[in-house]
Amino acid sequence: MLNRTDLRGQVPTAAELRATLPRAEYDVDAALHHVRPVVEAVRDRGVEAVLEYTEKFDKVRPASVRVPRASLTQALAELDPAVRAALEESISRARKVHAEQRRTDVTTTVVEGGTVTEKWVPVERVGLYAPGGLAVYPSTVVMNVVPAQIAGVGSLVVCSPPQAAFGGLPHPTILAAAELLGVDEVWAAGGAQAVALLAYGGTDTDGAELAPVDIVTGPGNIYLTAAKRLLRGLIGIDAEAGPTEIAVLADETADPVHVAADLISQAEHDPLAASVLVTTSIELADAVDKELVNRVAATKHSSRVAEALSGKQSGVILVSTVDDGLRVVDAYAAEHLEIQTADARSVAARVRNAGAIFVGAYAPVSLGDYCAGSNHVLPTGGFARHSSGLSVQSFLKGIHVVDYSENALREVAGRVVALADAEDLPAHGEAVAARFGGSVR
Repeated sequence: MLNRTDLRGQVPTAAELRATLPRAEYDVDAALHHVRPVVEAVRDRGVEAVLEYTEKFDKVRPASVRVPRASLTQALAELDPAVRAALEESISRARKVHAEQRRTDVTTTVVEGGTVTEKWVPVERVGLYAPGGLAVYPSTVVMNVVPAQIAGVGSLVVCSPPQAAFGGLPHPTILAAAELLGVDEVWAAGGAQAVALLAYGGTDTDGAELAPVDIVTGPGNIYLTAAKRLLRGLIGIDAEAGPTEIAVLADETADPVHVAADLISQAEHDPLAASVLVTTSIELADAVDKELVNRVAATKHSSRVAEALSGKQSGVILVSTVDDGLRVVDAYAAEHLEIQTADARSVAARVRNAGAIFVGAYAPVSLGDYCAGSNHVLPTGGFARHSSGLSVQSFLKGIHVVDYSENALREVAGRVVALADAEDLPAHGEAVAARFGGSVR
């Protein structure tokens, strides 16, 4: 079922690995020409344009963008108690982990009378997107909201596509998750039009203000990602998320049942989802293939899973040693990386590039999706080579506060003037000299 690439006995360069390894075709640039008119229409016509595109794409026209407060309360009251308990556990664990990420202000005394403080300030308002396409993602509400709240963001809006099956409201489990988290502002809008409305703001059908945000976070389809790219600068974004990915680095000690189940779990998301096995053991690869045949046929979303597993973005990479496997997974930089080898902790400690690392047989990606306490909004498409997943830091700005006395400035004034003159920016030096009668030593 999985395509195979045999790298045994080879030592490809990093560039060769990037060209060889399976990856989904995901051309955000190609989507921009579809998205630009949507964004411009929302900029010019606000909520009316949002509702028009919602009716076109989602086949439903909500009465208003903002979800009534009573709908949030009702959704939580009607939530399956088992799902509520699971969400509460997820929230509790996420808060425990993310609470440790809060940055503290640091003041450095550079000279007597001269200090620089790095001050961490939360952004004022954020828009948190929860997708609603092939699946419903209340867990993504948790993963977006918890770090923003711990960062101290004062104003949060959760945005999720309206559902015709629920009278033009987002899925009730999304609403219930928002209510559990204490978020009382939820917008029924999805896709590119949602990002545009978050960026520009507008006036709802009842005349209420829909205030613009400073940052938009959360995953979505290629059109939402294209809108993020188009509006980046007007708003901050967390990342340009592509299709989800799992890579499993495994040796002969791995259980093929575990590996196959984990590959299927990511393929379940989307036909473009990537499931990659990097292994030193051809016997394991054969056993995983056999297990996949049985499990794919039996799983609920078998057609979607089969398409993802047979696509060019998925496959088996055969390597000679675990060291070679590490080179491969570092070049791939997976969103989710499982280590299922002997001495998995030691191997995991050597990984440089991954959105999140799952160590050993009892830390599957599904645990991280819901209840590990880690964040599941992670970099895809190789972005883990240079970017991190969503965290408290995503919602904080570092501001340097410079506080110098007259004597402290006088001491370094000549150096400032010398550097200003060297850069042919004499007014920079004059701005210092003016404080000391026009001349400095």
